[in-house]
Amino acid sequence: MTAAVSLQRVSRHFGAVKALDEVDLDVGEGEFFAMLGPSGSGKTTCLRLIAGFEQPTTGGIRIFDEAVEGVPPYRRNVNTVFQDYALFPHMDVRENVEFSMMLKKVDKTARAREAEAALEMVKLGGYGDRRPGQLSGGQRQRVALARAIVNKPKVLLLDEPLGALDLKLREQMQDELKALQKTLGITFIFVTHDQGEALSMADRVAVFNLGRLMQVGTPEEIYRKPNSRFVADFVGSSNVLPPAFVHNIVGERRWASLRPEAIHVIRAGAGLSTMSGRVVSRSYLGATTRLGIMLKGITLNAVVPSAEDAPVEGETVTIGFAREALHLMEAEE
Repeated sequence: MTAAVSLQRVSRHFGAVKALDEVDLDVGEGEFFAMLGPSGSGKTTCLRLIAGFEQPTTGGIRIFDEAVEGVPPYRRNVNTVFQDYALFPHMDVRENVEFSMMLKKVDKTARAREAEAALEMVKLGGYGDRRPGQLSGGQRQRVALARAIVNKPKVLLLDEPLGALDLKLREQMQDELKALQKTLGITFIFVTHDQGEALSMADRVAVFNLGRLMQVGTPEEIYRKPNSRFVADFVGSSNVLPPAFVHNIVGERRWASLRPEAIHVIRAGAGLSTMSGRVVSRSYLGATTRLGIMLKGITLNAVVPSAEDAPVEGETVTIGFAREALHLMEAEE
């Protein structure tokens, strides 16, 4: 895999604070790559270092095998799309998209042609004469995308670009972004704190916490085989099981991850499991009902299809799960 972006032991310190701590990372050419983590995890700092808005304290960054330390943002073959769109309100849509080409002194006819092609690509053909204030949030985000891709960057950086949109529109834009990336064939690096967004859109995901890179893998690898308690707990919904509990099941004192959908819940008396517990919480989620089941001193979360007659709070149930659904992680400290 050819690396579009490579970080080699990159750190960024702000005084005593290590915003990024010796990160090694390669992002492949043409890859849709997500950087996922909570606020303060280092994902946005990492993006800003690639963009050139920040410089590393230590370590090196290469973009298509060219060292970029000290190279200003406008001289890097990348473009950035921000959450707040950053459109010029006094310009119409076409002028916003053309702006960077105007700075490069591209002639007016070519600018108009390229801008209209970019707007067509983001499904805003014919919107060039409108002002940003006349557009919806989703349309303004599309303008920001058109303004970024019109420069034909090799790498497109997206800093939580869907965070300001409502759920329905965000889901629609996720599909459109994936389709756009496939059409363009360029590298997308997408920063988000939304696990669902990262898992559904990315070819690979990097999980950050406290300035450190915790795990890199495909969405399925990250979800099914987390390498630590943090990743298991942060990505999706998981039962992080303590070593004493796991020892009773598999004979090893290791932390383990067990996803709620891997647990089979049976009403007491069905005789299909040796573990029983009491339902202590019940939440209707539309397609599923989430149950909190207390057993052996811990509470396990399980989900059952809403079409099924789910147990109620206080009811005793038995549970079962396949051995391979229990993913062992760190050893007991």
